[in-house]
Amino acid sequence: MATSPGESLSAYCERIASEAARSSQLLRSVTGSQKNGWLIASAHALRSATEAIISANEQDVQRAPDFGLTPGQIDRLQLNRSRIEDIASSLEQLAAWPDPIGEVIDGTVRPSGLRLQRIRVPLGVVFFIYESRPNVTADAAGICIKSGNAVILRGGKEAFFSSDCIVKLLQKTAESHDIPPQAIQLVETADRDAVGHLLALNQWIDVAIPRGGESLIRRVAHEATMPVIKHFTGNCHVYVDAAADLGMAERITVNSKCQRLGVCNAAESLLVHAKVADSFLPNIYRALSAQGIEIRGDEATRTRIPNCQTASESDYFTEYLGPIISVKIVESVQDAIDHINHYGSHHTDTIVTDSVEAAELFLAEVDSAAVMLNASTRFHDGGEFGLGAEIGISTDKFHARGPCGLRELTSYKYIVRGTGQTR
Repeated sequence: MATSPGESLSAYCERIASEAARSSQLLRSVTGSQKNGWLIASAHALRSATEAIISANEQDVQRAPDFGLTPGQIDRLQLNRSRIEDIASSLEQLAAWPDPIGEVIDGTVRPSGLRLQRIRVPLGVVFFIYESRPNVTADAAGICIKSGNAVILRGGKEAFFSSDCIVKLLQKTAESHDIPPQAIQLVETADRDAVGHLLALNQWIDVAIPRGGESLIRRVAHEATMPVIKHFTGNCHVYVDAAADLGMAERITVNSKCQRLGVCNAAESLLVHAKVADSFLPNIYRALSAQGIEIRGDEATRTRIPNCQTASESDYFTEYLGPIISVKIVESVQDAIDHINHYGSHHTDTIVTDSVEAAELFLAEVDSAAVMLNASTRFHDGGEFGLGAEIGISTDKFHARGPCGLRELTSYKYIVRGTGQTR
């Protein structure tokens, strides 16, 4: 699907988008067993092509320093036998999940005798823009086809050879299962203007889903002419209430912040009720310091924690994605709620408390995609929520909010059956 000789970038983008739209129409008659068969066969194909995938991946890894990738980013880019097995296994797990397409959401019989059903249908064509992780290529293709959607994949140029190898395998397997291969397409140009061209093609593309840095997501949200499923940042909070079990609070805080630093559901800010600040802050300081975490706090926090850095106003808005956490002492659960709703990103926030009253107030008034009680923010995940594979997490309020799994990549339509009724 690379640009043909003499074909302009805009013409190339129009071609792949129109082919994806035609494929999405054909996908509507593909059965669940066909899709599951494709997922299982694709897993086998990936395993059989392990050496070819590793060889393609080595080309990406060799180029990585030229793109300025850090050692951590290169590690996420790199594929080996174990990681390819994980990719294959994830496709097999996806095959085991129920097919959402055709599900009857509800139904009724009207006084006129008309029988109405609301059924789940695909969105159509998904334009997915994501970071340089080749495992995401297979995951996104799998979840889109399983939910009946064609997908245009725009991965990072740093993983092009790996993604290209994986997509070609998925396309070949699709063809053998009567699934249109153009339902899975990789944008085969590194030109950043291709994203802008594709975001203008709302006659063929039904939804854009960006996954990556905030600047990328804001660009997509600004330029897209179709709906966008997204979250900008993950500035997540842990609030330790006056009625908290402080041992539990310490475990939840450390897990929320430290279990994995560079993810959107990691805690970036800690709020502590003034009544437990003297007891809790010295202990959490030692626990976080042992994990290499720098604490930036307000004046009340700095009087209780040695070597605490001063938190600026911007710190409380910041998604660090690294070994820093902001801390503030609050006077009440309402102060905590107000702070989160003002500074947070409406992603994931948790309260640690034994007070039913405080818990219910927090759960009701914090305006986030996931609000938790006595649990780590790291549980905000499609797999942990029992939704299976996810294509991302949304902080939007329309269509999809929270983990975006199979059902979140569907819409619905009404099927109306009559016996000759007229109005």
